[in-house]
Amino acid sequence: MGLSGCGKSTLLQCAAGLDQPTVGSVRIGGTDVTRLSRKKLSVFRRERVGFVFQALNLVPTLSVSENIALPLRLDGRHVDHKRVREVAGQVGIAGQLRRLPDTLSGGQRQRVAIARALIADPWVIFADEPTAALDPYISDAVLGLLRHAVDELHQTVILVTHAPNVAAWADRVLLLDHGRLVGVRESPDPAELAGDLRRLGAGEVAGHA
Repeated sequence: MGLSGCGKSTLLQCAAGLDQPTVGSVRIGGTDVTRLSRKKLSVFRRERVGFVFQALNLVPTLSVSENIALPLRLDGRHVDHKRVREVAGQVGIAGQLRRLPDTLSGGQRQRVAIARALIADPWVIFADEPTAALDPYISDAVLGLLRHAVDELHQTVILVTHAPNVAAWADRVLLLDHGRLVGVRESPDPAELAGDLRRLGAGEVAGHA
């Protein structure tokens, strides 16, 4: 979490293996992804990493079911349609599997993106501003699904946001400023996070690192 331009999305891209850091290394489940070849990194991301981005990147010509199963097809794996229905049910879109993305509401499309991230049982899910384009009611529903993935499905979720009310759903918040870690909040409170952002905006360091 941090102000616009602080490096949140850059950090997420590097952590997810989408960008190469200039220094240091990134390890996911013991694998140093910065040392993998481009081909092996692509395979690793398909098998071990899930993505939920603000743009969603759903394929408009594929049904909801086909969009959810896409990571499996790209990886050459057998598509277990029972598993697709199970994951769709977990995010509340079991009745929408035959529809196309353009016929869904914004919240439903976001649920499809979350189901697609879950389908391959990844080690970690990266979410970049996943609720930025949603109204508060739908935003809370989507965040509740991600929280459910952590609490009930035992997923690891790393989420980028600039909104204190969104960050407060997390177990831990890392505060960034100009690419530096400047604070950590455990069991964060929205009011505390809002105060942290005000201090960062005023050029003060949060002081919790």
